[in-house]
Amino acid sequence: MRILLPLALSVSLLPAAARAEVTLSFYGGLQSVTGSTVDDSTLGRQGIDWDGKSTAVPPYWGARATWWRDDAWGFGLEFNHAKAYADNKAEAGYDTLEFTDGLNFATVNAFRRWQQPGRAWAPYVGAGVGLSIPHVEVTAAGSDNSTFGYQITGPVVQLVAGTTWGVNDRWELFGEWKGAWSKHEAELDGGGTLKAELITNALNLGISYRF
Repeated sequence: MRILLPLALSVSLLPAAARAEVTLSFYGGLQSVTGSTVDDSTLGRQGIDWDGKSTAVPPYWGARATWWRDDAWGFGLEFNHAKAYADNKAEAGYDTLEFTDGLNFATVNAFRRWQQPGRAWAPYVGAGVGLSIPHVEVTAAGSDNSTFGYQITGPVVQLVAGTTWGVNDRWELFGEWKGAWSKHEAELDGGGTLKAELITNALNLGISYRF
Protein backbone atom coordinates (compact mmCIF):
# COMPACT_ATOMS: atom_id res chain seq x y z
CA MET A 1 0.00 0.00 0.00
CA ARG A 2 3.02 2.31 0.25
CA ILE A 3 2.71 3.05 -3.48
CA LEU A 4 -0.72 4.69 -2.98
CA LEU A 5 0.67 7.76 -1.21
CA PRO A 6 2.97 8.75 -4.12
CA LEU A 7 0.08 8.22 -6.56
CA ALA A 8 -2.24 10.42 -4.55
CA LEU A 9 0.48 13.03 -3.99
CA SER A 10 1.27 13.22 -7.71
CA VAL A 11 -2.38 13.97 -8.41
CA SER A 12 -2.63 16.61 -5.67
CA LEU A 13 0.33 18.48 -7.15
CA LEU A 14 -1.43 19.01 -10.49
CA PRO A 15 -2.47 22.66 -10.93
CA ALA A 16 -6.09 23.03 -9.86
CA ALA A 17 -7.01 24.89 -13.04
CA ALA A 18 -5.59 22.09 -15.19
CA ARG A 19 -7.54 19.28 -13.52
CA ALA A 20 -10.47 18.68 -15.84
CA GLU A 21 -10.98 15.26 -14.25
CA VAL A 22 -8.83 12.95 -12.14
CA THR A 23 -9.60 9.32 -11.38
CA LEU A 24 -8.08 7.06 -8.75
CA SER A 25 -8.51 3.40 -9.70
CA PHE A 26 -7.94 0.17 -7.80
CA TYR A 27 -8.23 -3.35 -9.22
CA GLY A 28 -7.64 -7.04 -8.72
CA GLY A 29 -8.02 -9.94 -11.09
CA LEU A 30 -6.62 -13.09 -12.62
CA GLN A 31 -3.09 -12.91 -14.04
CA SER A 32 -0.99 -15.43 -15.95
CA VAL A 33 2.60 -15.58 -17.19
CA THR A 34 3.63 -17.27 -20.44
CA GLY A 35 6.49 -19.74 -20.48
CA SER A 36 9.89 -18.29 -21.30
CA THR A 37 13.60 -18.95 -21.14
CA VAL A 38 15.86 -17.90 -18.28
CA ASP A 39 19.57 -17.27 -18.86
CA ASP A 40 21.51 -17.93 -15.66
CA SER A 41 25.23 -17.14 -15.77
CA THR A 42 25.87 -20.28 -13.68
CA LEU A 43 23.18 -22.79 -14.69
CA GLY A 44 22.91 -21.70 -18.32
CA ARG A 45 19.79 -21.25 -20.46
CA GLN A 46 16.65 -23.00 -19.24
CA GLY A 47 13.03 -23.21 -20.36
CA ILE A 48 10.73 -22.17 -17.51
CA ASP A 49 6.99 -22.74 -17.06
CA TRP A 50 5.57 -19.85 -15.02
CA ASP A 51 2.43 -19.56 -12.91
CA GLY A 52 0.85 -16.28 -11.78
CA LYS A 53 -1.14 -17.70 -8.79
CA SER A 54 -3.18 -14.51 -8.65
CA THR A 55 -5.13 -15.34 -5.48
CA ALA A 56 -2.20 -16.68 -3.42
CA VAL A 57 -0.84 -14.35 -0.74
CA PRO A 58 0.24 -11.70 -1.59
CA PRO A 59 -2.56 -11.43 -4.19
CA TYR A 60 -2.38 -9.73 -7.57
CA TRP A 61 -3.53 -6.06 -7.53
CA GLY A 62 -2.95 -2.64 -9.04
CA ALA A 63 -3.52 1.10 -8.49
CA ARG A 64 -3.73 3.87 -11.07
CA ALA A 65 -4.04 7.65 -11.05
CA THR A 66 -5.22 9.24 -14.32
CA TRP A 67 -5.56 12.90 -15.28
CA TRP A 68 -8.13 13.30 -18.07
CA ARG A 69 -7.25 16.43 -20.03
CA ASP A 70 -10.60 16.26 -21.84
CA ASP A 71 -13.37 13.78 -22.60
CA ALA A 72 -11.07 11.68 -24.77
CA TRP A 73 -7.43 11.73 -23.60
CA GLY A 74 -5.86 10.94 -20.25
CA PHE A 75 -2.38 10.48 -18.78
CA GLY A 76 -1.23 9.05 -15.50
CA LEU A 77 0.79 6.76 -13.27
CA GLU A 78 0.25 3.11 -12.35
CA PHE A 79 1.66 0.47 -10.03
CA ASN A 80 0.89 -3.19 -10.77
CA HIS A 81 1.76 -6.00 -8.35
CA ALA A 82 1.93 -9.04 -10.66
CA LYS A 83 3.65 -12.33 -9.77
CA ALA A 84 5.58 -15.22 -11.35
CA TYR A 85 6.36 -18.65 -9.85
CA ALA A 86 8.53 -21.21 -11.69
CA ASP A 87 6.53 -24.47 -11.87
CA ASN A 88 9.46 -26.58 -13.06
CA LYS A 89 12.15 -25.08 -10.81
CA ALA A 90 13.53 -28.44 -9.64
CA GLU A 91 14.01 -29.74 -13.19
CA ALA A 92 15.78 -26.47 -14.08
CA GLY A 93 18.17 -26.79 -11.11
CA TYR A 94 16.61 -24.40 -8.56
CA ASP A 95 15.27 -24.74 -5.05
CA THR A 96 13.59 -21.32 -5.48
CA LEU A 97 12.88 -19.30 -8.62
CA GLU A 98 10.12 -16.72 -8.30
CA PHE A 99 9.06 -13.09 -8.28
CA THR A 100 6.30 -13.46 -5.71
CA ASP A 101 6.40 -10.41 -3.49
CA GLY A 102 5.89 -8.68 -6.73
CA LEU A 103 6.82 -8.84 -10.38
CA ASN A 104 6.15 -5.15 -9.85
CA PHE A 105 5.60 -2.65 -12.68
CA ALA A 106 5.68 1.14 -12.30
CA THR A 107 4.51 2.85 -15.51
CA VAL A 108 3.57 6.15 -17.09
CA ASN A 109 0.44 5.70 -19.22
CA ALA A 110 -1.71 7.32 -21.89
CA PHE A 111 -5.40 6.48 -22.40
CA ARG A 112 -8.05 7.08 -25.06
CA ARG A 113 -11.73 6.70 -24.12
CA TRP A 114 -15.01 7.03 -26.02
CA GLN A 115 -17.83 8.64 -24.05
CA GLN A 116 -21.34 9.52 -25.23
CA PRO A 117 -23.94 11.69 -23.46
CA GLY A 118 -26.54 9.62 -21.66
CA ARG A 119 -24.55 6.39 -21.96
CA ALA A 120 -23.28 4.81 -18.73
CA TRP A 121 -20.52 2.75 -20.30
CA ALA A 122 -17.38 3.93 -22.10
CA PRO A 123 -14.74 1.76 -23.80
CA TYR A 124 -11.07 2.72 -23.54
CA VAL A 125 -7.59 1.64 -24.57
CA GLY A 126 -4.22 2.56 -23.13
CA ALA A 127 -0.49 1.98 -23.26
CA GLY A 128 2.34 2.54 -20.82
CA VAL A 129 6.10 2.28 -20.36
CA GLY A 130 8.14 2.09 -17.20
CA LEU A 131 10.36 0.00 -14.96
CA SER A 132 10.18 -3.51 -13.52
CA ILE A 133 10.91 -3.59 -9.80
CA PRO A 134 10.49 -7.27 -8.84
CA HIS A 135 11.22 -9.00 -5.57
CA VAL A 136 13.82 -11.48 -6.83
CA GLU A 137 13.92 -14.85 -5.04
CA VAL A 138 16.50 -17.25 -6.50
CA THR A 139 18.33 -20.20 -4.91
CA ALA A 140 20.14 -22.78 -7.03
CA ALA A 141 19.78 -26.39 -5.87
CA GLY A 142 22.41 -27.19 -3.24
CA SER A 143 23.69 -23.60 -3.11
CA ASP A 144 24.37 -21.65 0.09
CA ASN A 145 23.71 -18.36 -1.72
CA SER A 146 20.12 -17.09 -1.85
CA THR A 147 19.04 -13.94 -3.66
CA PHE A 148 16.13 -12.31 -1.83
CA GLY A 149 15.20 -8.67 -2.35
CA TYR A 150 13.84 -5.90 -4.58
CA GLN A 151 15.78 -4.87 -7.68
CA ILE A 152 15.21 -2.61 -10.67
CA THR A 153 15.72 -5.20 -13.40
CA GLY A 154 14.69 -3.53 -16.67
CA PRO A 155 11.92 -1.97 -18.79
CA VAL A 156 8.25 -2.86 -19.09
CA VAL A 157 5.69 -2.04 -21.80
CA GLN A 158 1.97 -2.59 -21.26
CA LEU A 159 -1.27 -2.45 -23.26
CA VAL A 160 -4.78 -2.10 -21.82
CA ALA A 161 -8.30 -2.38 -23.25
CA GLY A 162 -11.49 -2.21 -21.23
CA THR A 163 -14.83 -0.61 -20.44
CA THR A 164 -16.01 1.58 -17.58
CA TRP A 165 -19.54 1.63 -16.15
CA GLY A 166 -20.61 4.79 -14.36
CA VAL A 167 -22.42 4.17 -11.07
CA ASN A 168 -22.94 7.89 -10.36
CA ASP A 169 -21.08 11.19 -10.83
CA ARG A 170 -18.18 10.06 -8.64
CA TRP A 171 -17.89 6.28 -8.83
CA GLU A 172 -17.46 3.89 -11.73
CA LEU A 173 -16.71 0.20 -12.17
CA PHE A 174 -14.43 -1.17 -14.87
CA GLY A 175 -13.27 -4.39 -16.45
CA GLU A 176 -10.20 -4.71 -18.66
CA TRP A 177 -7.59 -6.90 -20.26
CA LYS A 178 -3.99 -5.92 -19.54
CA GLY A 179 -0.89 -7.38 -21.14
CA ALA A 180 2.71 -6.53 -20.26
CA TRP A 181 6.13 -7.40 -21.63
CA SER A 182 9.04 -7.00 -19.23
CA LYS A 183 12.77 -7.57 -19.54
CA HIS A 184 14.81 -8.50 -16.47
CA GLU A 185 18.47 -8.71 -15.54
CA ALA A 186 18.77 -9.57 -11.84
CA GLU A 187 22.00 -9.56 -9.87
CA LEU A 188 22.51 -12.81 -7.92
CA ASP A 189 24.06 -12.99 -4.47
CA GLY A 190 27.39 -14.78 -4.73
CA GLY A 191 27.95 -13.39 -8.24
CA GLY A 192 26.38 -13.72 -11.65
CA THR A 193 23.10 -12.65 -13.22
CA LEU A 194 19.73 -14.08 -14.19
CA LYS A 195 18.10 -12.76 -17.36
CA ALA A 196 14.53 -13.28 -18.54
CA GLU A 197 11.80 -11.76 -20.68
CA LEU A 198 8.29 -12.27 -19.30
CA ILE A 199 4.84 -11.70 -20.78
CA THR A 200 1.89 -11.38 -18.41
CA ASN A 201 -1.81 -11.29 -19.25
CA ALA A 202 -4.53 -10.26 -16.81
CA LEU A 203 -8.28 -9.81 -16.62
CA ASN A 204 -8.94 -7.01 -14.14
CA LEU A 205 -12.04 -5.84 -12.29
CA GLY A 206 -11.88 -2.58 -10.40
CA ILE A 207 -13.45 0.59 -9.07
CA SER A 208 -12.59 4.24 -9.72
CA TYR A 209 -13.31 7.47 -7.88
CA ARG A 210 -13.56 10.67 -9.96
CA PHE A 211 -12.96 14.21 -8.75
